[in-house]
Amino acid sequence: MNIHIISILVSKDLSLFFRKRAIIILTFVGLIFYLVIYFVMPSSVDENLKIGLYSPVSLPVFTQIDEEGLEISPVESEEMLKEAVLDGSYVVGISIPVDVAEKLSSNQKPRVNLYFTPDAPQEIKDAMEVVVRELAYMQTGQPLAFDVSEEILGQDMTGTLIPPRDRLRPLLAIFIIMMEILGLSNLISEEIERRTAQALLVTPTTVTDIFIAKSISGIGLAFVQAVLIMAIIGGMNRQPLIILVSLLLGAALATGVSFLISARARDFMSVLAWSFPILIILIIPSFTVMFPGAITGWVKIIPSYYLVDTVHRAANFGSGWGDVWVNLLILFGFTAAIFWAGIYILRRKFQ
Repeated sequence: MNIHIISILVSKDLSLFFRKRAIIILTFVGLIFYLVIYFVMPSSVDENLKIGLYSPVSLPVFTQIDEEGLEISPVESEEMLKEAVLDGSYVVGISIPVDVAEKLSSNQKPRVNLYFTPDAPQEIKDAMEVVVRELAYMQTGQPLAFDVSEEILGQDMTGTLIPPRDRLRPLLAIFIIMMEILGLSNLISEEIERRTAQALLVTPTTVTDIFIAKSISGIGLAFVQAVLIMAIIGGMNRQPLIILVSLLLGAALATGVSFLISARARDFMSVLAWSFPILIILIIPSFTVMFPGAITGWVKIIPSYYLVDTVHRAANFGSGWGDVWVNLLILFGFTAAIFWAGIYILRRKFQ
C-alpha cells in the first residue's frame, strides 16, 4: 500500500467526479430539493387528540362529548378502526364489545380494547384508560368495572410526538448517501471501459491502492454530504456520535453497492438502469418512519433498514448505544459482506 499513490488517486477521482455535470446536478439540486421539502413540512404536531370509536351498541356520550383537544369519531367496524389508527387518522382507537350491556347487567367485566399508534406517548396510553372510565361514568351515572386491553399497532416507538419534518431526517440521510451510488458507479464503470484502471496497474500502482482510493472517495463523498444535511436539519443535536457511526456505515454500504453495480454497468445509462431499482429497494425502509405500521417486518431483510431505524431512534428519541447496538452490529455485518463482495467481483474486471 502506497500512501502517496493513494492520495493522488483520490484527488483524481474527486476531480473526475466534479467534472460530471449530470452527477453534480443530481447531487446539488437534490440537496436543495431535500432541504426545501424539510423546511416546508410542519414543524409541530396537532395538539388535538383524535380518537376513533367502534361501538356496536349506542353510547351517545362518547360521540357527543365536547372537550377542548378531544375529538371522538365513530368508525363502522373494528378492522376499519385498526386501519385508521395504523394510517395515522387517529392516535387512539377504542373498541367497545358487543356484549357490553349484557356483561354489565350480570356483574361481569366487559373488555374494552384500546389501539394505539406506534409512536403514541406513554402519557396518552396512561390517560386513555382514565378517559374511558370517565366517559362510561358520564354515560351510566355510576362507576363501572371493566378490563382495558391495550394493543400497539405496528412497531412500538414510545416517546414524544414527532413533527412531520423530523420524520424526514432518516429519509433525507439515506437519500443523500444512496445517491452517491450513481456517481461512484459511473466513475468506476467508465474507468473499466476506457481501461484506465488496467493502465494504472502497469505503474507501481497496485489493485489494493486502487480499491483503497475508490473506497476513500466513495465513503468520503457520501459521508460528508450526509453529515452536512443532518447538521442543517438538526439531526446531530442528539446522540451525534451514534449518528456519525451510522452514516459512516451507510456510506460504506453505498460504496460496496457501487462496486457491485460498476462491475456490471458499461456506461452512464446502464449505471442508471442498475442503480434505480437498487435505490428504490434501499429507500423503502425510510417509509416505516414516515408511515409507522404501513410496512411489515419483511423490511428488516433490507440492509438500509438498520441505518434508517438507528438514525430515527437516535435523532428523534435520543436512544443511546444500549438501544441501537444490535442495529449497528447488523448494519456492520451487511456492509462488510456487500463491501467485500463488491471488491471481489470488481477486482476480476481489473485483471
